[in-house]
Amino acid sequence: MRQANRLINEKSPYLLQHAYNPVDWYPWGEEAFARAEAEGKPVFLSIGYSTCHWCHVMARESFDNEEIAALLNEHFISVKVDREERPDIDAIYMQACQAMTGQGGWPLSVFLTPDKKPFFAGTYFPPESRYGRPGYKDVLSLIAGEYRRDPGKMQRLGLQVLKALQPPAAAPGELTEGDLHNCFRLLQRSFDALYGGFGPPPKFPTPHNIMFLLRYHRRTGNAEALAMAEKTLDAMAAGGIYDHLGYGFARYSTDRRWLVPHFEKMLYDNALLAMAYTEAWQVTGRQRYMTVVREILEYIAREMTSPRGGYYSAQDADSEGEEGKYYVWDKAEILEILGPRQGRLFCAAYNITEAGNFEGRNIPNLIGADLKQVANEHNLPPEQLLSELESCRQKLLQARAKRTPPHKDDKILTAWNALMIAAQAMAARVFHNEQYLHSAEKAYAFIEAELTSGGRLLARWRDGEARYPAYLDDYAYLVWACLELYAASLNPDYLVKARTWAEAMDRLFWDREGGGYFFAAADAEELIVRPKEVYDGAMPSGNSVAARELLRLARLTGAGEYEERARQILAAFASRVKEYPAGYTHFMQAALQALWPGKEVVVTGDAAAEDTQKILGALQQKFLPEVNWLWARDPAALAEAAPFAAALPAQEGTCVYVCRNFACSRPRTDISTVIAEIIGPEP
Repeated sequence: MRQANRLINEKSPYLLQHAYNPVDWYPWGEEAFARAEAEGKPVFLSIGYSTCHWCHVMARESFDNEEIAALLNEHFISVKVDREERPDIDAIYMQACQAMTGQGGWPLSVFLTPDKKPFFAGTYFPPESRYGRPGYKDVLSLIAGEYRRDPGKMQRLGLQVLKALQPPAAAPGELTEGDLHNCFRLLQRSFDALYGGFGPPPKFPTPHNIMFLLRYHRRTGNAEALAMAEKTLDAMAAGGIYDHLGYGFARYSTDRRWLVPHFEKMLYDNALLAMAYTEAWQVTGRQRYMTVVREILEYIAREMTSPRGGYYSAQDADSEGEEGKYYVWDKAEILEILGPRQGRLFCAAYNITEAGNFEGRNIPNLIGADLKQVANEHNLPPEQLLSELESCRQKLLQARAKRTPPHKDDKILTAWNALMIAAQAMAARVFHNEQYLHSAEKAYAFIEAELTSGGRLLARWRDGEARYPAYLDDYAYLVWACLELYAASLNPDYLVKARTWAEAMDRLFWDREGGGYFFAAADAEELIVRPKEVYDGAMPSGNSVAARELLRLARLTGAGEYEERARQILAAFASRVKEYPAGYTHFMQAALQALWPGKEVVVTGDAAAEDTQKILGALQQKFLPEVNWLWARDPAALAEAAPFAAALPAQEGTCVYVCRNFACSRPRTDISTVIAEIIGPEP
C-alpha cells in the first residue's frame, strides 16, 4: 500500500484525493517555497477541484504514475491547491496561463520560480504527446533541463509575466443608457435563435445574462429581450443539462442543443439558475418556471444540504471512473424497470432509443418533445400522461440510487452558500413558501456560527474546521443574501446584518487609489499581485454584486454612503466594461439600477390586516427591480435598519409611503390605487 504524502493532513476533498499519489506534494505554504529556494528547484503548481473530470484524468494518468512522480520529485517542488478554497491563488495563476497561452481551465498546471513568479503554464497534459498536445513527461524533462541550464532566464520570463498580471490602470468613466443598449445588442448578436443561449458550444447557463435581459425588458419594454431569455430558459430546462430524474443543472453543455452536459453539478450554478427562473416566473407567470425552481430546491434539500443547514459544494461528473455513468441509461434497462407500457411512454417522451444519444447510451431529455402528441399516440389524457411520467421518474430515480453515486464535495463555502441562501429566500418570497425561508435562515445561521471569527468571515468549513480569511465574493454575496432574507422575512435584523457586512467589505477590500474592491483583504497573505476582478464569468464578480447590492442597500436604508460607493465602483470599471458590456451582465444590472429612477415604498400597519397583506403580497411577488420596500407595524421599529423610514409618523391601519430619493409622499390608504401606481403598466 502506498504511503500518504503531506496532503493527508488537509481538509480539502480535492487535496485528500491526492494524498496517496507517489508525488511528494506540498499544500500551498512557505515551507514548499523555502525548500525550492534552498534546493534551487522550480515549483510545479497544480490547481483543480474535487469534482473536475479532467483533474481526475490527469491524476490517474500522471500523478499516480511512478515514472512521472519520480520526475516531479527529483526536479521540482510540487504544490497542490484547491481552487475553491483559494480562489485568490487560482485567479492569479489562471490569468498567467491565459496571458501565456490564450486559454485556461482546470487542471491548471503552472511552473513557478521559488519566489512564486510563473514562467510556463498549461492545463491538462496527457502523459505522452498526442493529439497535438505535448506529453507531460516531455514537458517536465524540458523544463527541468532549461531551469538547470539557465535559472536566470526563467526568472526574467517570470518578471515579464508578472508585469502582464498587474491590474490595468483605468481612468474613471461613466456608463450611460447607450451602454445598456449596446449590451443588449451584443447579446442579441451572439444569441442562438434556434437553441437559445449565447455563443458557440460549450454553452454555459450564465444566469446573469438572463437576469439582465429581464431587467432590460422591464426598463424598455423590449419584447425581444424577454423572448431571448425565455428561449434560453426553455431550452436549458428541456435539455440533458437538466437532470430530469433527480433535478438540478449540470455545469455546462458540450453541444449547441444543451443535450450532452459536463455532468458535474455545482451549488453556485443551481443557486443562480433558481433565481433566474424565479424572476422569469415573476415576469411571465409561466408554470414551467415555477416548477423548475421547486425541482432545483428539492434537489438541494435532498442531496446538497448538511444536517446543520449549510449547503455542500458540488457533485462529480464521474462515477466508477467514467464520466456520466450515474446519469445515463440503456433503453432495455428502462423497459425492464418500468415494464413495457410505462417504459414505452417514458422512452417516447424523453427521447430514449436503442442507439442512444451519448456514447451508445441515453441522456433523458425533452428537446423537441411534444407531450400532447405522445399522449394522443398512447390514447391518454394529457393529465394522465404527466401522472404516469412522474411515476416513471420516481421508479427510475429509486433504481439510479442503487448505482455507485458520484463523489460529493461536502465542504461548505461561504460565498456559494450565500448565493443559495439568496435563491431560497427569493423563492420563499415569490412563491410564499416557508420551507425555503427556513432553509435560507438555517444556512445563514450556520455561517454566523461556524464561518465567522472575531467579526471576520472565513471562506471554508469542513469536518469541524473553518479556514481561510474570506474573499470579496464572500462579503458581497452575503450582503445579497441578507437583502433577500429581509425581503422574504421583513425582519429588520437582516438589514442591519447587511449593513455590517457591507461596512466590513469596505474596510477590508476597497482600493483607495484606483477605486473598486480588491479580491483579497488588505491583511490577507501577500501574493505576487493583488487581483481585482470585474468580469462576470460562471459567477458574477464580487465588484458587480457589490455595486448592485450597495445600491439596493442605500435605497432601503437611506444611507447615501452606500450609493456613493456603488457609483464609485461603476465609475472605476466603466472604461473596461464599455469595451464589451456583454461580458459584464451582472455589472450592467447595477448600471441599469443606478440609471433607473426607482421608488422606495414604506408600508406600516398590522401584518395580518387584509390591506397590509395585499400590498406586501404584490411587492413580494411581482418583478419590480426598481422598487425597494420596507414594512413595520410601527416605523420606529426601523430606527437601526432604516432611520429615514423610522422618522415617518405612525398611522392607524395600513398605510403606504411612496418615496423617491428618500422624499416621501403623504401617507396613503388607497391600497389598490397605490399598487397600480407602483407596479405600473406591463411592458
